[in-house]
Amino acid sequence: MNRKVWRNESAKGTGASYEKHWERRLAGRRKRKKQAKQIQIIGCAGILSFFFFLGFVTGKGCSGAAARVQAAEATERKEEHIKENEEPIAVKMGQTLKLPEYVDEQYLTVNPYSRPGKATGEIHAVVIHYVGNPGTTAQQNRDYFEDIASGEEDVYMSSNFVIGLEGEVIACVPPGEVAYASNNRNSDTISIENCHPDETGKFNDSTYQSLVKLTAWLCRQYQLDPLNGGVIRHHDVTGKCCPKYFVEHEDSWKQFLQDVDDWMKQ
Repeated sequence: MNRKVWRNESAKGTGASYEKHWERRLAGRRKRKKQAKQIQIIGCAGILSFFFFLGFVTGKGCSGAAARVQAAEATERKEEHIKENEEPIAVKMGQTLKLPEYVDEQYLTVNPYSRPGKATGEIHAVVIHYVGNPGTTAQQNRDYFEDIASGEEDVYMSSNFVIGLEGEVIACVPPGEVAYASNNRNSDTISIENCHPDETGKFNDSTYQSLVKLTAWLCRQYQLDPLNGGVIRHHDVTGKCCPKYFVEHEDSWKQFLQDVDDWMKQ
């Protein structure tokens, strides 16, 4: 059976009409999308311009945000520095300190001969000593202080800290407690004993560097000035030749004080 196909002249005209209609609709859609995109771009540019202008005028826009980021980074760096170097604090009479991580806390047993357990008064100076026994270690000297606790030797002797030949630091008596090291200055000072390799009493580099660092840290905590009486020798208290090398070499002593002051300013 013959059927009419839609591809006659009238149908062809109708198809062409539809094609033109859809082309116009598609062209209209493209135009509207292009206009919407242009409006969006113009709007974004306007918003960015507004915030840029606001930041320029008030410092609270884009440039202000950048400034706040920089300030936050500076604060973080400062906090890291404080954490590392322990910002100065007001230490009260008899108050003990939280010591740096490099200090090995091996506190002596409380006893009448090396750790009386008495609180100090206000700290006025750090006193530098030498052990006077060449080649001995920090651990050996600390253990000797513990041994005399028995009272058999009838000796009164100790120190708040001992620094060894490899730069190790042992805390024997907490800062804020009296140690028997500096005669009539035991109650207002903190003492540091130092090991040395030979009879000259000169500290090796490892011991010296730890001594500078620990002394500067203590000066920072107790707000002491190493160049103006905040750091002294045992010799300055009693006239004893201690620490020997710093007594016999005044220039080296002055250099040590300067090194401590320089470390505090880092």
